[in-house]
Amino acid sequence: MASEIRMPAPVCLIENTEGQLVVNQEALEILSATKNPLVVVAIVGLYRTGKSYLMNKLAGKNKGFSIGSTVQSHTKGIWMWCMPHPKKPDHTLVLLDTEGLGDVEKGDKKNDTQIFALAILLSSTFVYNTMNKIDQRAMDLLHYVTELSNLLWTVSSPDLDGVEDTTNFANFYPDLVWTLRDFYLDLEIDGQLITADEYLEKSLKLKEGTDKSLQNFNLPRLCIKEFFPIRKCFIFDSPAHWKKFAQLETLRNDELDPDFVQQVAAFCSYIFNRSKTKTLSGGIKVNGPHLKSLVQTCVNAISRGDLACMENSVVALAQIKNSAAVKKAIAHYDQQMEQKVQLPTETLSELLDLHGACEREAIEIFMKNSFKDVNQKFQKQLETLLEARKDDFCNQNMEASSNRCSALLQAIFGPLENEVTQGIYSKPGGHFLFIQKTEELKARYYQQPRKGMQAEKALQKYLQSKQSTSDTILQTDLALTVRQKVIEEARVKAEAARIEAQRLEAIQRYNQQAMEQRQRLHLEQVRQMEMFQEYQLRQQQRVLQLQFQEQTVNLNREIEDERRRLHNEIQDLQRNIVSQDDTCILL
Repeated sequence: MASEIRMPAPVCLIENTEGQLVVNQEALEILSATKNPLVVVAIVGLYRTGKSYLMNKLAGKNKGFSIGSTVQSHTKGIWMWCMPHPKKPDHTLVLLDTEGLGDVEKGDKKNDTQIFALAILLSSTFVYNTMNKIDQRAMDLLHYVTELSNLLWTVSSPDLDGVEDTTNFANFYPDLVWTLRDFYLDLEIDGQLITADEYLEKSLKLKEGTDKSLQNFNLPRLCIKEFFPIRKCFIFDSPAHWKKFAQLETLRNDELDPDFVQQVAAFCSYIFNRSKTKTLSGGIKVNGPHLKSLVQTCVNAISRGDLACMENSVVALAQIKNSAAVKKAIAHYDQQMEQKVQLPTETLSELLDLHGACEREAIEIFMKNSFKDVNQKFQKQLETLLEARKDDFCNQNMEASSNRCSALLQAIFGPLENEVTQGIYSKPGGHFLFIQKTEELKARYYQQPRKGMQAEKALQKYLQSKQSTSDTILQTDLALTVRQKVIEEARVKAEAARIEAQRLEAIQRYNQQAMEQRQRLHLEQVRQMEMFQEYQLRQQQRVLQLQFQEQTVNLNREIEDERRRLHNEIQDLQRNIVSQDDTCILL
């Protein structure tokens, strides 16, 4: 089983004497004694803000780290307290309490930032202790020192044995726990209650836009999000009446504000259950000797002047960050242009539109990753590089267009060149056919897509190169046409004579046929006349016959009528005779 460290009280790990940081050998020996993986919790904040109280609670003690009740700062340098981890078997919990920032007696901001940066580098959970609320000053300070920590890691990590990929600080980030003491605001936005974590994330929310003021606003927030992907926020009410602060170490929980007691318990529970093991790049889990080496290496780097002063550090950091931001922006531009641009483009504006979109993305990426770009020096450098890349793409575009057009012209006009070689157009009218075929192939060439901006120039250049061929075909056409005209005139005359002979022969045949037709017509007329006379005779006979029949019928009708009349007269006579006889008889 790995050895355990049980310390009855904290010891000074890094002494701060008159602004000089010195490693305490006794503390290093304690670290050397354990091979357990370490969970390292460090706290940083302004002096007299209750940092030591929270660390004592993590240690399960009321006393340990010095808690002052006056305006004078008590903790100097960085103090360490090691103990078995309450939740992780075979792990050691290392608590680091740091000297308060902003001590008026010290008056050395450089010393503050050195201790701040060391706390970030040494911890696996970094507690940032501020008062009342999250404000821009606290955010700017965290951003600035985080950048310095990255720089210090870059210059000191090559001295660490067994650490791979020393330029990658991403695997080295601690978790961020932001603690707000004596919090007095309402956790509410637009009438809706929010959590402390939501309050932190809202404070880190970026604003849209790329102007300088927005860049300055977004930069610390981007940095904090990048360095601390795991973030947590706790708020604390005032622990008790301010007059009792001097006895805070001796106050029982029932003498403290109940909300404060509950908040401290939630904070400790989170640290115990969620804090991760300190890990170096390459997945190395830090034990006592590793942490000892890390402490010595970082303090030595500071002592050598690698982090000599704020101003030099900022300049060096800006150089590193902005150079990297330029490279990152250029890499993004190159990647996007390679994906989006298909050379050649049909027009220059198409290429410039794509360049403009990728350029805007590149500048946005630069602004997100740049740091204190004074006078926009690096942004101008980026713009110069982008302009050069644009010019290079324009040249590539022209070359690609020329190559594409040359290949198309060869493919489209190649068969025509073969036909010219074979003499297909060496004949009368051949030049017209050649021009007609050329126009057809030009139309086919124009129909081909993605020829680029050299399309017309390449075509005209090709046609000019073939002008001598066209002239040769025209001369051959003219020479052959003169000869053809003589032959054609003789042919036309012979044809005219033949046609005239045919015409005379046709006239003779026509006259003969007309005379024969007239004879046939005369005979037909005579026959028709004879037939008509015969028809008239038959008609006359028929009329006479009909008239005779009609007269016969009329005569018979008259005879019948006369017979009836006579018959009636006879009957009347007979009746008269009878009547006379009857009369005689009566008489």
